[in-house]
Amino acid sequence: MAGRYRAYTEYRDSGEEWLGDVPIHWDVIQIKHLSPVKRGASPRPIDDAKYFDDEGEYAWTRIADVTASDVYLTNAPQRLSDLGSSLSVKLDTGSLFLSIAGTVGKPCVTGIKACIHDGFVYFPELKIPSKFLFYVFAGEQAYKGLGKFGTQLNLNTDTVGGIKIGCTDNSELENIVNFLDHETAKIDTLIEKQQQLIKLLKEKRQAVISHAVTKGLNPNAPMRDSGVEWLGEVPEHWEVKPLKFLISDKKGAVKAGPFGSHLKNSDMEGNDVKVIAQKNVISRDFEIGESMISTEKYRELEGFKIERNDILVTTRGTIGRTAIYDRNDVAILHPCLIRIQIDIDQVYAELIALIVQESGYAMEQILVNSNATTIEVIYSENLINTVICLPRSLAEQKTILDYIGARKEYFDGLIGKANEAIELIKERRTALISAAVTGKIDVRGWRSNGAEH
Repeated sequence: MAGRYRAYTEYRDSGEEWLGDVPIHWDVIQIKHLSPVKRGASPRPIDDAKYFDDEGEYAWTRIADVTASDVYLTNAPQRLSDLGSSLSVKLDTGSLFLSIAGTVGKPCVTGIKACIHDGFVYFPELKIPSKFLFYVFAGEQAYKGLGKFGTQLNLNTDTVGGIKIGCTDNSELENIVNFLDHETAKIDTLIEKQQQLIKLLKEKRQAVISHAVTKGLNPNAPMRDSGVEWLGEVPEHWEVKPLKFLISDKKGAVKAGPFGSHLKNSDMEGNDVKVIAQKNVISRDFEIGESMISTEKYRELEGFKIERNDILVTTRGTIGRTAIYDRNDVAILHPCLIRIQIDIDQVYAELIALIVQESGYAMEQILVNSNATTIEVIYSENLINTVICLPRSLAEQKTILDYIGARKEYFDGLIGKANEAIELIKERRTALISAAVTGKIDVRGWRSNGAEH
């Protein structure tokens, strides 16, 4: 690896593609010769309450808990009872384990006492530092060409045990671990700074949008009290009214998707009319998704059809996301969406979509109207009773939309650059880990102050 790191003086061919040449004094050993590779276990049936206890000694580790962890597992929302933990595999703190299901190939070290199920393997009696093997997996190269069927990485006790890694005496491996702990911590700090920048940029973007759709673009415009606490003062010539007064009388106003028995999963097995779902709205891509209904079912549900320029709003899970249907194709509304058909003689659909999703104040009202501290579901009644403000003039609305479009493009560009920087930093992190665990760089003289002897 180029830069300030030096190489060892002599190398030999390891015979393994992912390792390449290794330092001449290193051994190449299969993991199974360094430790047995064993699988976790689960009490069955796993949803039986007798296996769980909030005061239990051992946490119950899920794939999601490992996916959310960086190095150490320090938090898991569930704990097992004594009975539950006796039917699983108990790991004390400092134990290495590896996911072989879900997020395949993700290593983790226990920071708490935890039990693991059969979606993980672990390494009892490991003869090398567990953190070194963690970094072998974190370097991602050890999986090259291993257990792949199509694009899916397939791991089990045999495939993991058969991986060959480079080894030397434990003192040298410990030094590699200390080096990587120090260097990756610095890299992670850089990533965290970029993530904070992205958060600030998103907050600034929302503030710009919120100001534009509540105060307008003219700082000298006369203002008046809107009479609505969360709106405050608004331009004197703007209208303040519930969303329901901007809905078209001609097109059937607001519709929530056909809940309950009106549209079942079994109905979405036809091939005639597409069902537009939450993922279409969140991605703003109406091409994706394969849910369809028959023409017969469509005739039954025609009142829930989607037309061009309809605003679609997500109501469950990722709530309050909007998209404007920009196609002429016949489509039907999924139960998790609300369709708003705006009177285009009064307002631009794009402006309403912006206000609902990105102004902040609209969702605040929906929260208040729902009498809840958090919203799990948006109901059409709460949505249409949301009070909004906007210019009476379509020309002024268009000016605001153009301004917001330009500002969003600016902020999105900065956010995109920050995300690119994160990806580059992560690539450097992975490359550094891989170089260290395969002996491409010699860190034997490294010390935590960065000096080498």
